[in-house]
Amino acid sequence: MCILIFVILLIRGNEVLAARLLVDTVLPEVPELPKPEALPLPTVPNLPKPELPLPKVELPPLPHLPSLPKPELTPLSKPEFPSVPHVVKPELPTLPKPELPKVPELPTLPHLTDLPKPTLPTIPSFPKDIPLPSLPLPHSTSTP
Repeated sequence: MCILIFVILLIRGNEVLAARLLVDTVLPEVPELPKPEALPLPTVPNLPKPELPLPKVELPPLPHLPSLPKPELTPLSKPEFPSVPHVVKPELPTLPKPELPKVPELPTLPHLTDLPKPTLPTIPSFPKDIPLPSLPLPHSTSTP
């Protein structure tokens, strides 16, 4: 029920009452649960030590693998590449150079006088004795 009222107050824009409701809310008391008893730790039984040294185990000998005869391979013959017949290059006729028209000359521009270099504007410094305006304090539109 308290959560419902809190949400309604927040939706309507009455944050002050919603915050006050949160502050005044009493939390329910939760009873402390009893601590469970710890179970005893399991113990590891002592095992008998093995006899030293351990007995040697003999493995059977590996079976004899028969060797295979080497295969006889016939030698590979050299590959034969086809020969390319010699072809006489045909003579190409020389082409006459085309005559290009002469590039027209551009008219000379009139000489402009040197313009003054641009300068940055100077910003006057503010006097130090001007008081700064104080900012108004923010106010709440809701009523407590």
